Amino acid sequence: MTPSSVLLTATEKVYLGERAGTAIAAEAERLGSERVFLLVSRTLNRETDEIEQIRAALGPRLADCWDGMPPHAPRSAVLAAAAAARKVDADLIVTVGGGSVTDAGKIISICLKHDLREHDDLEPYHVYVNDAGEVIKPAFEGPDVRVINCPTTLSGGEFNPLSGATDEKIQHKQGYEHRLMAPIAIVLDPALTVHTPEWLWLSTGVRALDHALETLGSLASNYFCDGMADSALRLLVEGLPAVKADPTDLDARLKCQVGAWQSMVPIIAGVPMGLSHAIGHILGGTCDVPHGYCSCVMAPSVLAYNVPANGERQRRISACFGEPERPASELVDTFIRGLGMPRSLAEVGVGRDQFERVAEYTMQDFWARTNPRLIEKAADVLPVLDLAAGDAS
Repeated sequence: MTPSSVLLTATEKVYLGERAGTAIAAEAERLGSERVFLLVSRTLNRETDEIEQIRAALGPRLADCWDGMPPHAPRSAVLAAAAAARKVDADLIVTVGGGSVTDAGKIISICLKHDLREHDDLEPYHVYVNDAGEVIKPAFEGPDVRVINCPTTLSGGEFNPLSGATDEKIQHKQGYEHRLMAPIAIVLDPALTVHTPEWLWLSTGVRALDHALETLGSLASNYFCDGMADSALRLLVEGLPAVKADPTDLDARLKCQVGAWQSMVPIIAGVPMGLSHAIGHILGGTCDVPHGYCSCVMAPSVLAYNVPANGERQRRISACFGEPERPASELVDTFIRGLGMPRSLAEVGVGRDQFERVAEYTMQDFWARTNPRLIEKAADVLPVLDLAAGDAS
């Protein structure tokens, strides 16, 4: 027996299948909020009536609505949104949209608490890896203004007290973490997600799948976290193809959302991820690869690379796909291809000329050194990139 622990977040409530406007209005009333700041998807705001329905449900509690957060939440955009929230003296932040909107909303809460206004003001607050390979999480006072997240994709970041924003000066996506950055409530509204483009829904679904894959592959997991990851994997393996076959299937969409939630529990609980996540952070922030595509490209290659270290644990992954004797890397590859997602770095525009930079930045990520197969230097990352290259070289 190996002793372990399970960390819990400061999220108090999750709504399953409730319409967003109804749930958000109920939470605003429960919390006594009078100046709600909405941070929303531009597409939902300008091309559908979904945000208008939320605005109407909030009524006089709505203080302002801000849209247009770019992918990977660049610092400049996060600070601009924080300035808008500060201007109306927001007492609750509500996000409606994908992973970048979710991340930005949580970091805005820190900007408000510590009066962060300029690019370099964020520097003392992000997680980093020192020269000794130690993960340094700066200690700071948590936010007073809490967040409600209403996600429209499946990355699962809404369940995490960790958020990412990109430093445009160095093209590096960095993490920010505090227990109270976790949203006070989360709204899983499958009807809202029918507007999400298919490629985005499915690719972020693979991102959630990857959370479960790296949990079941981790040598530092436990029975509780393995069980959550197992359930998540089975829900996603069922739900994602069902939504692809019938985009109007709200039950399948909710199944995917619950799977994404369960896939995040081990990460929040303290199970370290591995190279797929570490490399994925760099592909997103440095190479501008969409968040979900990072896992589509890297997950099977990382599984194949890690077999010498965790091959026996990977058998449980294969069992979740219904073929316990077949290599997990092959099953995941087939599954991702069946969803029509990209499967190589070449397909997402990352060439070999970028590999050394990706490898160097990967070593600055807090999950590079927790990969099941030991990673000690940038050169150790290159064989995994080679596996995922997808070119003729």
